[in-house]
Amino acid sequence: MKVLETERLILRRMSTGDADFILGLLNEPSFLRFIGDRGVRTLEDARAYILKGPVDMYERLGFGLYITELKGEGVPIGMCGLIKRDFLEDVDIGFALLPGFWGQGYAQEAAVAVMEHATGALGLKRLVAITNPDNQSSIGLLEKLGFRFDRMIRTKADGEELRFFVWDSERP
Repeated sequence: MKVLETERLILRRMSTGDADFILGLLNEPSFLRFIGDRGVRTLEDARAYILKGPVDMYERLGFGLYITELKGEGVPIGMCGLIKRDFLEDVDIGFALLPGFWGQGYAQEAAVAVMEHATGALGLKRLVAITNPDNQSSIGLLEKLGFRFDRMIRTKADGEELRFFVWDSERP
């Protein structure tokens, strides 16, 4: 189900039919390094990840991570969307693209569409983002999108330290 459309991209809801793609994306070395190991090793794991994560979030909250694909080609290149994490007070924007699609403006294009959807259709006034301190590409994109670094946080008492960014629609 298509949720958003940009000049070059379609962002649509994820389904178990995307398990092959998700298995590949979540096991990309860059995803493992900068986002983390989600323990998805098989197609069955990928289906479970999709159902327990994005699909559950769509049903409960009306938003989630969306498959990002090239318009007209239907080729999935990544995911981008909104996440409500237990350890964060606000809704978080997240994105991940296959390395072959980096540096072409796709992540920014998808993220802008998601932010417009968040503030328009969903009425959100504030979004947050977290990133690995070494993920300079994501940090640069968040800054281009108008997010400002707020502080370092930990996801759990023994978890890794992450950079925490904030975007407020009412702040210039």
